[in-house]
Amino acid sequence: MDLLNLKTLIEVAATGNISKAASKLCVTQSAVSRRIKSLEEHCGKQLLDRSGSSLTLTESGRVVLEKAQRMLAMEKELLSSLKDVEEKDSFSFGCTPAFGIAHLPNLLKDFMLQNVNVSGLKFIFDMPEKIAQGLQGGDFDLAIIEHCQCLDLSGFKTTELPGDEMVFISSPQLGLSSEKITIDELVSLPLYGRQEGCCSRIFLEKNLEFIGRDFSEFRKFIVYDDLHLIVKAVTDGDGIAFISSDVIADQLASGALQANKVQGFQHNRQRTLVENLPSPSQPVFETFRQGIFSYFE
Repeated sequence: MDLLNLKTLIEVAATGNISKAASKLCVTQSAVSRRIKSLEEHCGKQLLDRSGSSLTLTESGRVVLEKAQRMLAMEKELLSSLKDVEEKDSFSFGCTPAFGIAHLPNLLKDFMLQNVNVSGLKFIFDMPEKIAQGLQGGDFDLAIIEHCQCLDLSGFKTTELPGDEMVFISSPQLGLSSEKITIDELVSLPLYGRQEGCCSRIFLEKNLEFIGRDFSEFRKFIVYDDLHLIVKAVTDGDGIAFISSDVIADQLASGALQANKVQGFQHNRQRTLVENLPSPSQPVFETFRQGIFSYFE
């Protein structure tokens, strides 16, 4: 039985008029008449009494109306249940680009192997300040932030994770010492980085301020908005970059790049898991959350 025809019968019974029902349903009068006729043919009964000034239900029509209302209520309940299922199988996660490149692929690989039917996941890369704003606005259920500045995370459940280390990276062909060096050995080299306001740049500027130096002392600053391009340029020996050692762990292990630390710099950076309260209770969220802890263990 066509639910659209049942909805039309309910509207005609409520208004007592084909024209008014058509207006309510945003269709033509002839469409309403066809639907009622089709329903009557399907039931084998006359459902409307057309003898008076307004349309009324026949006894058969009242029976069909009662059942129609039940069927439509069931449809509404079904759609609501499906929406709940969709919401239970989805959540949003925010993290910095550095974390997304260095860790998220391995996290997702293990997670998807355990949740092959999951859908509706949203992963957003952004700066820590933007992620904190997104948490405040309810855009993220879960986020991982590397701290490069003071952020207000009050009102959220936070768990400290193993941090990362920010280092200057260079190609061995530049001949820089792999031990701690002075900032004067670096400022004459081209520095590759992302746009103003990115986490690594803020962290670098704070460190420079701490030792009484300034970002403007670097001879040349080249902006790339892609970490992969920055790493390639540095690997080719075109300059240096200040970056999370997690991002270039493979290149450091192979010797393609070396890490340089500056005397007086604070190189370690705190990393925090932030949960929006109240956190979703669906299994898929909890599985991903536990996967983060297992990954860092």
